[in-house]
Amino acid sequence: MFIDFGDALLVDDASGERKRGSVVVGLASGSVRGCGRDADLLQVRLSPVVAHAVLDASSELGATVVALEDLWGRDAERTQEQLRAAGSWDDRFAVMEAALARRHEAGRAVDPEVAFIWGQMVTSRGRVRVERLAAEVGWSRKRLWSRFRSQIGLTPKKVL
Repeated sequence: MFIDFGDALLVDDASGERKRGSVVVGLASGSVRGCGRDADLLQVRLSPVVAHAVLDASSELGATVVALEDLWGRDAERTQEQLRAAGSWDDRFAVMEAALARRHEAGRAVDPEVAFIWGQMVTSRGRVRVERLAAEVGWSRKRLWSRFRSQIGLTPKKVL
């Protein structure tokens, strides 16, 4: 996520799309860069499991750039105003942490099996067979792929 509280123009290098305001970059997207004189940005990296709850749209964010306002509505505006008013970077981080915690608490959690699978993938640095993970959670390989994709936005192999 890029949270803009200045006057940056954000450019998605993959699509060439330009946006003003805060954006959320999908999991498989390329890079985004900020341009402009008064570019003040806060970048936040979320695990796919946390993004599912915080953004409430992870399955639609495979390779897109979306305005944060489209996902958070008025809460995005409120958060940006609080970031502009913050007196230091520590204050800005505290504002963002509070916003993310609020969204996470109100969001929908991934299935416990999906969270477990994600944890195993991270721990093994992607060196784990999908068949083994499916067996560990009692799912078929097809069901694992389907549930993982619907909640994370990508298949297990594409995430890592």
